[in-house]
This record gives sequence, C-alpha cells and structure tokens, in this order.
Amino acid sequence: MIIDFSDKEIQMTVSQVRRLLSCREHFAYVYTFGCQQNEADSEKIRGILRAMSYTVTDSAEDADIVIINTCAVRELAELKALSMLGNFKEKKRRNPEFIIGIAGCMTAEAHIVEKIKKSFSYVNFTVNPGMIHKLPELVLSALAGEKRKFVLADNTNVIEGVEAVRQSEAKAWVSVMHGCNNFCSYCIVPYVRGRERSRESSDVINECRELIKLGYKEITLLGQNVNSYKSDMNFAELLRKIAEIPGEFILRFMTSHPKDASDALIALMGEFPEKIAPHFHLPLQSGSDRILKAMNRTYNMERYLSIVEKLRSAVPDIAITSDIIVGFPGESDEDFEATMEALEKIRFDMVYSFNYSKREGTRAAKMENTVSEEKKCERMTRLLKRQTEISHEMNEKYLGTFQKVLLDSVSEKDGKRIYNARTATNKLVHIENSGELPVGEFITVKIDRIGAFDLFGKEIK
Repeated sequence: MIIDFSDKEIQMTVSQVRRLLSCREHFAYVYTFGCQQNEADSEKIRGILRAMSYTVTDSAEDADIVIINTCAVRELAELKALSMLGNFKEKKRRNPEFIIGIAGCMTAEAHIVEKIKKSFSYVNFTVNPGMIHKLPELVLSALAGEKRKFVLADNTNVIEGVEAVRQSEAKAWVSVMHGCNNFCSYCIVPYVRGRERSRESSDVINECRELIKLGYKEITLLGQNVNSYKSDMNFAELLRKIAEIPGEFILRFMTSHPKDASDALIALMGEFPEKIAPHFHLPLQSGSDRILKAMNRTYNMERYLSIVEKLRSAVPDIAITSDIIVGFPGESDEDFEATMEALEKIRFDMVYSFNYSKREGTRAAKMENTVSEEKKCERMTRLLKRQTEISHEMNEKYLGTFQKVLLDSVSEKDGKRIYNARTATNKLVHIENSGELPVGEFITVKIDRIGAFDLFGKEIK
C-alpha cells in the first residue's frame, strides 16, 4: 500500500503536535544502527520530526525526543541498541516528559518487542519500518501522557511525501524498493522488512531529478535486493532513465543479488561510464556450492563467476566488493577452503566478512552441526589476512594515476588538514592540503601512496 504523508488525517495529527510544541523550541535526536537502508529511513524519520516542528540535533543530551533506529541482521547490533537504550533510563527518571521511541528492524520481531515491554518500561513506543507514517500519532500519544504503544504490523507499505532531512548536501540515499522475497536461510530481513514492494518509477526519477537540481553529486539507489526492482520498468530501465538526466553526478546502487544481476544491467554500466559508478557490490557469502544451497542463495559458483567475467568485460576498471559469511552451520574445512579459493579466483577489491550469527525465526537457526566460535575465529583470521593482501595488490594499479574524486569531509590530524574523498570505484582517498578545497564537489587528485583499504593523493589543478 502507498501511504502519502500529505494525507489529510496524518497532517491533522502533525498540526496537533505542532500546537503542543509551540511554547518553546524542542529538539529531536535520531541514532542509526545498520545498513544504508536504515540510514535512508532515519533521514525520513528526521523529516517527519521536523514536520512536527522538532529541531534535529546531534546531541542526545539536549534532546526532548530520542528515536533509536535499530538493526536485526546480527546479534551484536541488537545488543548495542539495547545497551544504548539503557543509557537513557536516568534521563527519563529526571525528566518524565522525555520521549523515547524505538524504530527499525528489531521492532518487527515480536520477541524483541516483548522484551522491550517487560525490561524497558521507560520506552514510550516502538514502530516498525513500514509504519513510520504513524510517528505523529505515537508522538502525540506520548505528549498526552497516554499508555505506551507498540506498533507491530505487516510491513507492506511504501511511504511517499516525506521531505527527508539528509545528512549530506552532496550525497543522497534514494530507496527504490523495500523488503525481500529471497528467504536466504540465515537472513531475518524478509521477516522484519516484509515482501518486496517497489516505488513507482516516476516517484524515484522525480526525486533524483530534484536532488540533481539541488546540486547533489552522488545518488545511491537502495533496496534489500535493488536489482529485483519491478514497477512499470525493471531496474536497468530505471537506472537508464536516471543516468539520462542532465547534470554532473554519479550513480551508485546496492545491494545486488547474483540471481538478478542481468546482462542488460551490466551492459548499461558500460554504456554510461561517466554517470554509473564502476563499482558493483555482489554478495557471494560462500565459495562452496553445498553451503550456497544450504543458504538458499539460488546460484552456484559457476553462475557467480560468469557474472564477474561479464562485469569485467563490460567495465574493465570496475571494482567488485562482496559479503562473506564464515562458519555457517555445517561448513566443513573443505567448504571454507572453497571460499578461500574463490578469493584467489575473483580477487575482490574489498570483502565485508562476518561470523555466522544465529537469528531467531530463520531456517538456519534450527540447523545442526554448528561451527564452534573458536573455529569461526580461526577461519575469519585467515580470510581477513589474505583479503587484506589482495586488496593491497588490487590498489597498486592506482599508484601514479589521476582520479576524479568527490570530496566528502575534512578533518585535522597532527596539525594537518586532511580531506577525505571517494573515487568512482568507491575507494577512500585521503588528501593532505593546507588550503581550502571544495567539500561536496569533484576534484582531480594524483595518487602517490596506497594502502590496502585507502589511497593517498594530492590535488591536481
């Protein structure tokens, strides 16, 4: 269902909140755990809070309302969120009017919501990802001193009409779809984010066109499985429409599933080298066909390697990054060696690797023959060591080259001004410069030093 935030009933509630807050300035703090999709959701949450007349702040201590946007993909993220929640108990005791809300994937897990009800009595409300249009209603209820509320409903909505409060004036997240239909056996996402639902192509294209008009230089299209986007056009067609918009900008997208990495999408990347970033994040998860089948990944190594070959043929300078899970239930030494062999064959620019984390409600949580934590750590150490070597070797080709980069930020280190930037291939670049460089703009740098995960250079005028 498409929910328009400009709906009359929603706006009436927003107006009620604004009237209650009109006596003085009120501040809102939003903290985000997890993926880029959560970051994009937090920008919408900030937009909704601002619509209610809250001033967004970076200080939780100054805030009148705090919303923690949570992640459920790994247990550690859940533990961190609950730990942060505990930090606000004393503030709530000192100021009972202080509002605490929990959003994000954790709030779509019934057992987690039950835990929050019982163990965190000072939380005012929870709201799951597909129901954030309910925030004005929940805030109004909290301001009125009503009972705590826990919104636990199906994630079937696409919310339009929210003016996001973006964290950058140069880089923007744009969600093109929500949810996932893949049901990988280790993954909680389909249960907490719901089934796949795509935004109307016109809404996505218009949002991108407006961002480009405002001067945004990098737009990242987001989806749990972004290239399974289906509206009146497929993802490759949508990407083409956006790439054809006039202006100086670069397009990125994530995350891709190998089953939907189409030949049309790969060919399109070669067709628009100045607009579509030569970077493809393609999760592998395991190099073993047996483990891939147990994970319900719906591809094998032959299929995966063929995609890599096509990508490097269409875009010779492409950077390929990936995700790998270590210690999935039943992973033998032979299975892990197959993953190590995959590193050698494919030679990723970077790998985001994780020890398998059991998630309640997934099929893998019931699997036997689990791998010991000691064995997981041994394997992870080997994988990280070899991938670090490969990443350094892959970066050697940048030495002495000229790269067009987008300046992200500036910081001070040892009395020196260091600018941080990204190449089109998404490599982090550090630039030492005592003068003023235009953060949020493209410049050209010459790379004079490399590391495994970053590059170092000087501006070339």
